[in-house]
Amino acid sequence: MSLLVEIHVPLIEPEDPPDGPAFPWIDVVDEFLWELEESGELEVYDDGEQDGDVYVFFVAGAGEDALLAAASRVVALDGVPAGAVAFVTDDRAEEFGLGRRVELPVP
Repeated sequence: MSLLVEIHVPLIEPEDPPDGPAFPWIDVVDEFLWELEESGELEVYDDGEQDGDVYVFFVAGAGEDALLAAASRVVALDGVPAGAVAFVTDDRAEEFGLGRRVELPVP
């Protein structure tokens, strides 16, 4: 069993949609998380995916404090909608959103 943090970001349609992808911040977050993985700070557990009205990113490979700090940095990225939360869980969870809910950013 491995510690896993799910980062749930609301899929809010922008008032003035950009040309191109509807949610360009998803690529920004993906790139940011892959950079953290390359630097050895954490592991991207799996590709992000839509789950209802949120987009979920998965990080692992570090302690809870480090993973929540990374999640807090994610929500501070340009264009990421307000209202993101994290769930501290493990790789055996059968559904998204199980585990302890943590408001982001973590103080």
